[in-house]
Amino acid sequence: MVQPDGSRIGNPAGSNTGIEAFIAGMPKAELHVHHVGSASPRVVADLAARHAGRSKVPTDPEALAEYFTFTDFAHFIEVYLSVVDLIRDAEDVRALTYGVAEDMARQNIRYAELTITPYSSVRRGIPEVAFMEAIEDARLRAEKDLGVVLRWCFDIPGEAGLESAEVTARLATELAPEGLVSFGLGGPEIGVPRPQFKPYFDRARAAGLRSVPHAGETTGPETVWDAIRLLGAERIGHGTQAVKDPALLDHLGEHRIALEVCPTSNIATRAVERIEDHPIKQMVDAGLLVTVNSDDPPMFGTDLNTEYAVAARLLDLDEAGVAALARNAVEASFLDQAGKARLTGEIDAHLAGWRR
Repeated sequence: MVQPDGSRIGNPAGSNTGIEAFIAGMPKAELHVHHVGSASPRVVADLAARHAGRSKVPTDPEALAEYFTFTDFAHFIEVYLSVVDLIRDAEDVRALTYGVAEDMARQNIRYAELTITPYSSVRRGIPEVAFMEAIEDARLRAEKDLGVVLRWCFDIPGEAGLESAEVTARLATELAPEGLVSFGLGGPEIGVPRPQFKPYFDRARAAGLRSVPHAGETTGPETVWDAIRLLGAERIGHGTQAVKDPALLDHLGEHRIALEVCPTSNIATRAVERIEDHPIKQMVDAGLLVTVNSDDPPMFGTDLNTEYAVAARLLDLDEAGVAALARNAVEASFLDQAGKARLTGEIDAHLAGWRR
């Protein structure tokens, strides 16, 4: 991805090819990655061609790189929703979901909590039950065929208001698919205050779902406080601005509230001006539980392996340090204890084998 100053994020300057090879082979978990935002250029172009004449999304995969260049966060949301508009029926959902799992398998991602926005699809006419069946069919196939374990986070698209919150909460509590583990809140933060969503998070949490809202990406630390105090956040999506409040850092560290950090995403949406300015080092130095994630990888010209390489450069990590970051994601995940032990063991074995 090209930054405003003309440099590229996707191939970090000064990156260590040994570290990159280690990362590529390392078993990984990913906790902050969006369903539609993970559709590969091939899948997006195929969908655009299928719905030609009804969308401004390019049908040429190469043209998508320019289309996915964002001027600010509002522009990103506009482009993101244009891709959402391409998902017209259950077969689109099924194909997209399985395609995302295939891309994950190629990166040695063993487990992922995929953020899905069901409201965006059902309001466009996809029947609710058909939508749930499509994602579950893809999830079960992915685990059987690819060895990729998928779980779902249903999130409220904040820009769509309280109607979307009501629909998302109802789907999450009354029509929940087997793979659903958490409840989130995405979209823009500016002009979309967190407190109004408290009743919906209360319902989801009462149904046993875990709370993982976005907060502190494009607004200040107060949004993170609202997510914790009002929405019961157990993890924070992004949390980029948390470093501006020492008391908040202390609270996050004391309660092991993980941050789902997405470096390239923050540059692409202009939440952070330059990659060198990213606060991930401040987060780690403060003792926080930091996880590395890709957010909307094809849209940002990245993937999880690249994000680990970026983090390794920013934090000056060797292989052991990268493995420690990978263990953080497992710890912060909603895997059961047996699953956590198994995946942590795979990471440890990869590190031990690399050192021999």
